[in-house]
Amino acid sequence: MDMLKHKRGVVQNFLPLVTAIVGLGVTLVVGFLILAQIAANATVSSDTNASAAVSEVQGAMDDIPGWIPIIVVAVIGALLLGLVAYFRTGR
Repeated sequence: MDMLKHKRGVVQNFLPLVTAIVGLGVTLVVGFLILAQIAANATVSSDTNASAAVSEVQGAMDDIPGWIPIIVVAVIGALLLGLVAYFRTGR
């Protein structure tokens, strides 16, 4: 236990990454809300090219939220591997 008294928490090293993931999530939500408001606009809905462009962008952005859980699992796996490597070399 003496080895752990002078070390900072390993989890603190991942806080910037967690902050970035939360920021990405908030940005995506705001982006989807803006696109929904643009698509609901009467001028955009009457123009077929503008409607197609908004639908294309929404379709491209639909895949992004599905990757966030995979990124979170990868970060947790990296954290666990780092802890195993830390405790293995510490002895």
